[in-house]
Amino acid sequence: MTFRLYDTATREVRDFRPLEEGKAGVYVCGLTVQSEPHVGHVRSAVNFDVLRRWLTHQGYQVSFIRNVTDIDDKILAKAAEQGRPWFNLAYEMHGKLTEALASINVLPPTYEPGATGHVPEMLELIDTLVTRGHAYAAEDGSGDVYFDVRSWPSYGELTGQKVDDMEAAEDADPRGKRDPRDFALWKGWKKESEPDTAAWPSPYGPGRPGWHIECSAMAGKYLGPAFDIHGGGVDLRFPHHENEQAQSRAAGHPFASYWMHNAWITTAGEKMSKSLGNALQVPKVLERVRGIELRFYMVSAHYRSHVEFSFEALDEAAVGFRRIETFLDKAGPGEAGEVPDAFAAAMDDDLGTPAAVAVLFDTVREANRSDAPAALAHFAPQVRAMLGVLGLDPADPAWGTTGSDDAALTAAVDALVAGLLEQRAEARAAKDFARADTIRDQIKEAGIEVEDTPAGPRWTLSNGAR
Repeated sequence: MTFRLYDTATREVRDFRPLEEGKAGVYVCGLTVQSEPHVGHVRSAVNFDVLRRWLTHQGYQVSFIRNVTDIDDKILAKAAEQGRPWFNLAYEMHGKLTEALASINVLPPTYEPGATGHVPEMLELIDTLVTRGHAYAAEDGSGDVYFDVRSWPSYGELTGQKVDDMEAAEDADPRGKRDPRDFALWKGWKKESEPDTAAWPSPYGPGRPGWHIECSAMAGKYLGPAFDIHGGGVDLRFPHHENEQAQSRAAGHPFASYWMHNAWITTAGEKMSKSLGNALQVPKVLERVRGIELRFYMVSAHYRSHVEFSFEALDEAAVGFRRIETFLDKAGPGEAGEVPDAFAAAMDDDLGTPAAVAVLFDTVREANRSDAPAALAHFAPQVRAMLGVLGLDPADPAWGTTGSDDAALTAAVDALVAGLLEQRAEARAAKDFARADTIRDQIKEAGIEVEDTPAGPRWTLSNGAR
């Protein structure tokens, strides 16, 4: 089956046909590094990480670019409130973002460009737009440069809107605009309210780039004027992605062949955000569940489906994933094999991860029905292969679970738990149920769960680690 994906631009599921055989160029809009990332932020990174892993699994050489916006109005405002340089805030928050993504096994991108490192490329693109008659410098002396939306007849095609039905852009003072819907490509430096470190020289006067021009310039720099897939959160469709496409094509660049957008994680039906006060920072969530369990929770939902976050649902997903880990523990070490056909069909159908996860559980259940060594040997490699595609293989060193220290710790705990279980069995045989219950409670209070099996008792930590 050919890999098919939902193209937001055409509003239909399309066969994926790369521009160059055997290669895939992907650009994903990353975060504005103004604050610590929350669960809603990192969902996009997980979704597109799965896309990247599936393309790689299919044999594509993937160039995966994910940017960070490290200069904008919000960063300047937050830094001023905190009494620190804006670049110091952006640097610290970028580090926290990197840590958060590593904690849920999101692969590092092929390259992660920052806006402040690509001002020359942005000015070159702005100059092209001005020369072609699609952009103009404001006549109010502000130093702002705007994209003329009415100069580009196709403006609005990505989101299916007409210019006259759109609201005015909110990114600059409208007094310098020809049309209130024109958007800023370059923002003149406001010396009274902005530090001089937030301005770069340009033909239009000192200033800094507008948000939208950043991604067009960086995508072109690393993927060329035409590339395969552009991704990001659904909230970026308008105005950000609409503006990216318009300015890029107005400059003569074909830009993205496919557009993919992931849905939100919501709380109380609203987009998770700092302004709502309902943000859940990743390190806080990881005090409750492991990174692999948080990733499983996100992967289990389709990337285009909104997810109503709850700790109850997160805990339920964690318990489900631990059943898969228990199966792998029983199967023992081994190599990944081939993914089942049903799993591949689900992933080829617009990254159908819910159906893919269902195949994963079905495979585990089928193996557990017989519990014979031959069944384990047959199904375990399939399970490992599926988990690898989803970024959920517990044996992946990214999860930090494979060192010799871990093995030694596991062996030590095994010996201690075995001794307690033996004492409990002796107490029960002597009908000293009070002592047996005390031992059981000690084991439970230590965070260890014991399961009686035909082969004898097995233990797991209550947080799912073995």
